Amino acid sequence: MAIGALLLKAGLIDQAQLDAAVVEQQTSGERLDRILVRSGVVSRSQVLAAIGDQFHMPVVDLPTLSVEPSVLAALPAKLVFRQRCVPIKREHGTLTVATSDPYELAVLDELRLLTGCSIELALADEDELGTFIRANYGVGGDTLDAMSAETGGGRDNPTIEAKPADEAEQAQEASVIRLVNDLLAEAVAERATDVHIEPYERELIVRYRIDGVLQRANVPATINRFAAAIISRLKIMANLNIAEKRRPQDGRIMFKHRPPAGGPLQEFDLRVSVIPMLFGEGVVLRVLSKTAVLMSLDDLGMPDGIRQRWMRMIARPHGILLVTGPTGSGKSTTLYASLNKVVSDAIKVITIEDPVEYHVPGVNQIQVNHKVGLDFANGLRSILRHDPDAVMIGEIRDKETAEVAVQASLTGHLVFSTLHTNDSSGALTRLLDMGIEPFLVSSSLEGVLAQRLVRRVCESCAAPYSPDPADLPDSFEHVPGEQLRKGPGCRACRGTGYRGRVGVYELLQISDALRHMTTERASSPAIASRAKADGDLAMLLEDGYAKVRSGRTTIEEVLSALST
Repeated sequence: MAIGALLLKAGLIDQAQLDAAVVEQQTSGERLDRILVRSGVVSRSQVLAAIGDQFHMPVVDLPTLSVEPSVLAALPAKLVFRQRCVPIKREHGTLTVATSDPYELAVLDELRLLTGCSIELALADEDELGTFIRANYGVGGDTLDAMSAETGGGRDNPTIEAKPADEAEQAQEASVIRLVNDLLAEAVAERATDVHIEPYERELIVRYRIDGVLQRANVPATINRFAAAIISRLKIMANLNIAEKRRPQDGRIMFKHRPPAGGPLQEFDLRVSVIPMLFGEGVVLRVLSKTAVLMSLDDLGMPDGIRQRWMRMIARPHGILLVTGPTGSGKSTTLYASLNKVVSDAIKVITIEDPVEYHVPGVNQIQVNHKVGLDFANGLRSILRHDPDAVMIGEIRDKETAEVAVQASLTGHLVFSTLHTNDSSGALTRLLDMGIEPFLVSSSLEGVLAQRLVRRVCESCAAPYSPDPADLPDSFEHVPGEQLRKGPGCRACRGTGYRGRVGVYELLQISDALRHMTTERASSPAIASRAKADGDLAMLLEDGYAKVRSGRTTIEEVLSALST
């Protein structure tokens, strides 16, 4: 029985839903059950249960299984990846194989001939099956097996050197291309923001930065033998010189990826940095999604008071608004959300960025190009001749850029930018340290938003707990009987207890008193103390602890984020 008829008979869908899915299938070619799951008509567990009843197959929970290496070795990695099936148990001459697609029954004969065992099938969730395969056979394990066989090595000889070959030719081989695509696709699937490829004397390590924390990717040890080919392939994709191994190089890759479970094609802009190291070239790729949905100010997690004050600031006709924080604290996302709120048919907005991370409809965006002398300062001067109402500078890095930004604000423009300072009050002293005159800083700066990103408690495994007062920091006021939340770890969060991130914010509104203190070159702590006393400053720690009490993050995360 076809899957559509099966779900219809089970009462999980109606005829109208089936007809709509069939129409979509005719254009996309996607499997019918995947369309129904993606559209939210049924859940994957409902589909699995219905198929299991039809084929009289048990449904297995792969993340809870511990499979012996000898059982995993019963099938070669190439077959496992190609047929999307894994051996999970062997008893009395019978091999149990988990699959997500029991309709491909032709593979049973191949499995019987290959293993010499009777084959029993069990059903598993498609996403969990992919995760299980990557965890036990490694990312690109099938490709590496084939490449090792071609060069005369195997899994047991990871240190055998590949035969000398022209790197350009080797990097263009189909197997190397497939392997690099597998590594990038895995990074996208894991929501990584950065990919680190690090060569060492006897191994090549691949790490993904997920929710701000580096986590080692599961790749077979044999990947070390093809390190040069992998890096050459990335350099070719980024239009870099593969013969140059002595100097750092920077480039970009346009990467397109379609999720395995179906869905629209995703486009990613990968910023590539290559640096020569002791045992080869190290590569870091920054992953920027071109098709990501632009977040709104309401989605950022700002407290209501801060969001309302910030909204009033961005509605002003002129002045400088700064967003501060360390690298990776979400400053650009906040600026884009702010611009998206400002832009309209009556307002012209121009940005100069390095790089352009998101495309904002209605905003004129300029990419910095140092090769032709287009930096922030020069770009901003040109922007001002285009009659903008608001401008955004990716970052104020030097005195020249700061001076032009100040002049732009004083001539009637609203200027958005970022600055690397630890807190909001530090932005004023930072501008003074750059050499900007105190009276210019005090007359142009309107507000400073400082922020950090903290990891969210995983909703799949979050559980309430009563904290021990002795374990709480002195700055956290303990309320007897109060319960907080944390996650012990599950398959959804890779055992970390966290999934996703949320912002922690601090907003400094520049009052007349603070302007006077700035002209007197007051210190950052003095400015913060006065602003706090006057009610013009909402502190980072206060917002962090508020998010702890609401169950969105943990005390450990807040203290870790605010220590940087």
